[in-house]
Amino acid sequence: MLLPRIKGPRDLDRLSQEELEQLAAEIRSFLVDAVSKTGGHLGPNLGVVELTIALHRVFDSPKDKVLFDTGHQAYVHKLLTGRQDFGGLRTKGGLSGYPSRAESEHDVIENSHASTVLGWADGLAKANEVLGREDHHVAAVIGDGALTGGMAWEALNNIAAAKDRPLVIVVNDNERSYGPTIGGLANHLATLRTTDGYERFLARGKDLLERTPVVGRPLYETLHGAKKGLKDFIAPQGMFEDLGLKYIGPIDGHDMEALESALQRAKRFSGPVIVHCLTQKGRGYTHAEQDEADRFHGIGPIHPDTGLPIKTAAASWTSVFADEMVKLGKERADIVAITAAMLQPVGLKKFADAYPGRIFDVGIAEQHAATSAAGLATGGAHPVFAVYATFLNRAFDQVLMDVALHKCGVTFVLDRAGVTGDDGASHNGMWDMSILQVVPGLRLAAPRDAEQLRAQLREAVEVKDAPTVVRYSKGVVGPAVPAVGRIGGMDVLRTPAPEVTRPDVLLVSVGALAPMCLEIADLLDKQGISTTVVDPRWVKPVDEALAPLAERHRVVVTVEDNGRTGGVGAAVSQALRDAGVDVPLRDFGIPQRFLDHALRKEILAEIGLTAPDIARQVTGLVAKLDGRYDSEPAATVD
Repeated sequence: MLLPRIKGPRDLDRLSQEELEQLAAEIRSFLVDAVSKTGGHLGPNLGVVELTIALHRVFDSPKDKVLFDTGHQAYVHKLLTGRQDFGGLRTKGGLSGYPSRAESEHDVIENSHASTVLGWADGLAKANEVLGREDHHVAAVIGDGALTGGMAWEALNNIAAAKDRPLVIVVNDNERSYGPTIGGLANHLATLRTTDGYERFLARGKDLLERTPVVGRPLYETLHGAKKGLKDFIAPQGMFEDLGLKYIGPIDGHDMEALESALQRAKRFSGPVIVHCLTQKGRGYTHAEQDEADRFHGIGPIHPDTGLPIKTAAASWTSVFADEMVKLGKERADIVAITAAMLQPVGLKKFADAYPGRIFDVGIAEQHAATSAAGLATGGAHPVFAVYATFLNRAFDQVLMDVALHKCGVTFVLDRAGVTGDDGASHNGMWDMSILQVVPGLRLAAPRDAEQLRAQLREAVEVKDAPTVVRYSKGVVGPAVPAVGRIGGMDVLRTPAPEVTRPDVLLVSVGALAPMCLEIADLLDKQGISTTVVDPRWVKPVDEALAPLAERHRVVVTVEDNGRTGGVGAAVSQALRDAGVDVPLRDFGIPQRFLDHALRKEILAEIGLTAPDIARQVTGLVAKLDGRYDSEPAATVD
């Protein structure tokens, strides 16, 4: 076995070509075995085995910076840099599913949002230049899917401006992000894949022409001098070269000798170079290769022999949304859907199959998606843009200035809101309800169960003159939580005993945390503390009925799966102050820090967002009020 002997990248230098091929096979076998147990990003890593080996043989990490866009294809990189314990992958205390500075000096970028790597690479190359580090190199790996993002092209524009600043850009072209890559760039790359390079054309022509008397050699020289025109005709990589970027490729991304040769040439060049590598996502694992959906991009635990999930998936929030969108599409011809290269993960595949003319995949371009949605709404359609909550952060300006300012009826559906867990800090959707609070006119719904998701999605698409947002959690949707009454637009989930004239606590439950809030109320009841539990349903704007209801209680408590700073609790507090209601308020939510990867329940326990933790603190608050309530006004508890 070769893999256990690889403790760092320089251990690769001693291996023969035959041994390198053996190592690649061992890595694929290791990945299938390990990731099938834990779940994770299998397909992307199976596709970059040879490429990652070649990168680490050519570049001297960590002196040279080897960067990965998104980072879900960095498992092979981890194995080659001494991290071969995958038993706890993406679990508390185990390896991160993405590069992590805490794990290794070989990891540079932790942000697993796409299309950013070229900006990083540009900055690092500039730093090398400024500090005179001529023996330092930067190699950035970016997928063809990530190249659909606007940030990548902003960076390319800057990189190309410095023709003598070395930088190697490796385009990992597997024709996919999650699903097949779409758009004009994808078409251009497809042309590059399917045409012979001019070198092969020129080589054949040279043999023929040099055998032609008198005119042969001069004609060859003329053709060679016109190589730019030939390149555009034979292999139209002109888009890159017109930017001022040297282009090498396409290269077989599974031919290590060809890869090393191309990367060595790129490394020696004194300016920016693009090395275009063709790879196969899921390579070497039949079940992944044959999976048309996403080539096993991200999987849960599976049976490695069959590729089938170990557990049958229960109904998820995403699947509830998916089914309701199909129903809405049937009822309303103006409903259209938008995805940013995540058709399946956000639940729009069924809608796309049913209404192929009403689905728009814009690539990894959330900003464009939002502004295009504004245009669709202005043109008379009602767009539904489904996106992970963490990725909407990238389109804030467009939500504010294009959608909200123009009073466009656009519905944003935010999947994976709140603590998501195993994908780590960059994937927790813990900022959306804070960021969106500042957008004038925007309405934001947080459904507590499947029934409410269906109802509130329907309410959202009825709004024609303002943006609406529906946000929900990752994973399995919980049991139905019935309402026992309605106050204003709020659902009442629990009331105190009829004889209680002034209840102790008004508990404002946000979204999927409703079952936990009812558990909190049960625990408080055992301490003799009476509680009303309400679900605002629409958390922005704050319901006008909330302030007078709060005034009839001794203390208000808000519980949300969102950052505390600027979240629902803060909005409720401001609404109470504006209404002149002087009732103590305690807000519970996610602390404003980046959370390490772990199971959702482990993270919630770590940050104190559990029923026992909250009940304990509320009990203490009520006890404190009892001790001074008759003698002095109660102070607001922040």
